[in-house]
Amino acid sequence: MAAVVLLAALVKGSIGFGFPSLATPLLSLVVDVRTAVVVLILPNIVMDTIQFVRRGAPLTTMRRFITLLGAGAVGTVLGTRLLTLLSPRAATFTLGVFVLIFVTLNATGLAPKVPGHWEAWLSPLAGLVAGVVGGVTNAPATPLVLYFHGLGLAKHDFISAVAFTFIFYKLVQLGAVSWYRLLPWPLLWVSIGLTGVALLGFAVGLKLQDRLDQRAFNRAVLAFLGVLGAWLVLRGRG
Repeated sequence: MAAVVLLAALVKGSIGFGFPSLATPLLSLVVDVRTAVVVLILPNIVMDTIQFVRRGAPLTTMRRFITLLGAGAVGTVLGTRLLTLLSPRAATFTLGVFVLIFVTLNATGLAPKVPGHWEAWLSPLAGLVAGVVGGVTNAPATPLVLYFHGLGLAKHDFISAVAFTFIFYKLVQLGAVSWYRLLPWPLLWVSIGLTGVALLGFAVGLKLQDRLDQRAFNRAVLAFLGVLGAWLVLRGRG
């Protein structure tokens, strides 16, 4: 369990995201999925908080993407309703195909960039889509990462935006699991211990992140998205 968290935290420190996407399926090989999800929330919040205040301008990022979060909350409610009507496996497969198309277009230089003057009206739409996807698949991160990458954010702005939005979603999730008593004291202590392990891998990942120039950072993000997209397709088909 500790080795899985260490590896996933190293990846997150390097590219700014990917911790739950990598750690959850690997951890579910040794514990049930619900336990895996619950014990990983606290480490994620701590690491994203560090990322958010470490670089960039936190207040500027908060003002810039506040409408995205508001629409995301609405989307989460809609997505939860869709969960009762749509197969999560089908939604996961569709999301994986979309990610692979996005990565392919970027790798070939054909992916359209989001013009700056579109951001005011497109951010709420992106938040709504991320919320719906999150409600159905429990993976709101992927659409957000795709949107931030499409905006062409510089490395530190990208990391700050990812961290800010992820903190919001994970705090809501933490409140929900606490309300439904899915985080009893024994699991809370496990989560705290895993947070300490995660911070070790995260620290190493941050050093690697600082060494990556913008071009290498973009390539690392696309490479991880490619692997993630393929995994989502396989998971959706299985």
